[in-house]
Amino acid sequence: MRGSLIDPEATAGHRRARRTAGALVSAALMFPLLGAAPAAGVDQTSAGGLQRAFTGAAAEYHVPLSVLLGVSYLQSRWDGHAGAPSVGGGYGPMHLTDARTAIAGAPHHSEGTEDARGDSSRAPVVPTTKVPENSQLPARLKTLTRAAELTGLPAERLRTDAAANVEGGAALLAAAQKDLGEPLSENAADWYAAVARFSGADDSATAAAYANDVYGVIRAGAERTTDSGQQIKLAAQPAIGPDTAQLRRAGLRTLSTAGTECPTTVSCEWIPAPYSEFGDGDYGNHDLGNRPSSQSIRYIVIHDTEGAWDGVLNLVQDPTYVSWNYTLRSTDGHIAQHVKAKDMAWHAGNWYVNAKSIGLEHEGFLASPDAWYTEEMYRASARLVQYLAKKYNVPLDRQHILGHDNVPGPTTSTIPGMHTDPGPYWDWEHYFALLDHPLYHRTKAGGGLVMVLPDFASNKPQYTGCVTSGQACAAHGSSEVRLHTLPSDSSPLIKDIGLRPNGADSTIDVNDVASRVSTGQQYAVADSDGDWTAIWYLGQKAWFKNPKAHPTAVSTSGQVITPKSGLTDIPVYGRAYPEKGAYPAGIPVQTVSPLSYKLLAGQKYVAGDKVPGEYFYSPTFDTTSHKVVTGKDMYYEIQFGHRVEFVRAADVEVTRSHS
Repeated sequence: MRGSLIDPEATAGHRRARRTAGALVSAALMFPLLGAAPAAGVDQTSAGGLQRAFTGAAAEYHVPLSVLLGVSYLQSRWDGHAGAPSVGGGYGPMHLTDARTAIAGAPHHSEGTEDARGDSSRAPVVPTTKVPENSQLPARLKTLTRAAELTGLPAERLRTDAAANVEGGAALLAAAQKDLGEPLSENAADWYAAVARFSGADDSATAAAYANDVYGVIRAGAERTTDSGQQIKLAAQPAIGPDTAQLRRAGLRTLSTAGTECPTTVSCEWIPAPYSEFGDGDYGNHDLGNRPSSQSIRYIVIHDTEGAWDGVLNLVQDPTYVSWNYTLRSTDGHIAQHVKAKDMAWHAGNWYVNAKSIGLEHEGFLASPDAWYTEEMYRASARLVQYLAKKYNVPLDRQHILGHDNVPGPTTSTIPGMHTDPGPYWDWEHYFALLDHPLYHRTKAGGGLVMVLPDFASNKPQYTGCVTSGQACAAHGSSEVRLHTLPSDSSPLIKDIGLRPNGADSTIDVNDVASRVSTGQQYAVADSDGDWTAIWYLGQKAWFKNPKAHPTAVSTSGQVITPKSGLTDIPVYGRAYPEKGAYPAGIPVQTVSPLSYKLLAGQKYVAGDKVPGEYFYSPTFDTTSHKVVTGKDMYYEIQFGHRVEFVRAADVEVTRSHS
């Protein structure tokens, strides 16, 4: 997300103008992460309070405790998030939704100039959207209101009091069971349809996928310490077999999966983005292609929508708008596919990356970047990414699984307008664990590199601008670590001359990525001093706190690049385009324009793929003239700053890192 203060009645869905019957899941996805650190300042004398709240609510509303705990785990992993709403407008451990209230208190980060297509051969696409009225919101985004009616508890208390929130969730489950004509049984196996209903899904496939996940958690059991320091445990019930036949009597629609490219472990439907011509030969909102035959798919880009599900689906079906390949719904993990993998969606703001990537938008109903993401959406996203990565041979690492905030500006002028989602509050460590590719398994001591790996729950750097420009955001777990010019918290932050060509200082604004590194990213070690480690970053030596007792990075090894001997510096590029001689007649030569950065002699950066320059020519609706131009010049992708960049292979030497 890119940030400035918002008018909530302006355009809540528009990050692009600013920056832009399920089978049971695998055991790897079901097994929870254990032992998150207690939040700082938590009164440990009340550490059992939330567990007692679950027990009490289950007894009061005659809901099996395992069902209540399982549903809550799939919504929030039992975290309360200090009363802050999720990206889907949900509050508390039960994710009771009150989306309009969430919007009313959120900023709208609507500044920015990123063109989602990212190709100068066409005019930029920078659209705007509107915040929906409360009457337009579906019931699944207003469950907190219903919980207030059922319990008699004030809405504000349901939003901010975790115990009350749990009671509200229990009341909703009990009401669903009664509506279905099912008894308030003590047997958790009898609550399958009620659990499915709790998801808010209106189709049987999504509801079943959600319920299967909940019962998967119940079978496996779970235990963790929440963000408020509460110890919660769900004892495993491996023999439980829910009455899945109940769902046939729930009155849900049947969802067609025709046309989708999704794994069988998720609920998925085909809602196509239009390839349509309009105006004076203009067209949108994607390009037809023939991937992977014409060019490889090398990236999967993680976005958040900052718009409600229904509104976002309307946008992607507008030919004058932009596009992405998939949208994932927050409340239940449901997936809609819009653009085939063979075609190029306009989503990343960099045409080279668009041409070689698949974009996943994760529903974010509000524009507040300190909101949180539901566990069910994380899991559905991980299953989809696993499927796509296997199908298209995309490595599961942070140089190929990118956040939108890691996509480089294609030219110098575009850097300040590039988007910054999914932001510092996306839990990359947990996400890669769900991908069955945990980041800590990729480390090696004394290898000359570090992988950024702070503990998400306890790593809470201060940010500003989440609600009011310049004002502090609520304390929140973060995937990111801040960089300084010297090994001291009081020293200035690293500057980014691409983001601020005038040399202005970096800030701690939540959308300012100038001086931040993110979980899973790898950098070459430049120096160390006590509890501080220095890395090479944006052509500078950048320091971050990395105490041995509570490290924020781990040692690893790999290939690094450095300028060839005799070169004082080399250029850095935001895209890997072919040399002039590679273009056939009739296709305009695209300038190989370096960015404002320099990679200096003696510095080292982690090397990713070695790739030929490529350009997909497609400025017209008629695909006859479309062509992939491939050059002879080779490039290396490198982890240069917060965003990846490219350098010409002819300019660098490649070596194995060492301590």
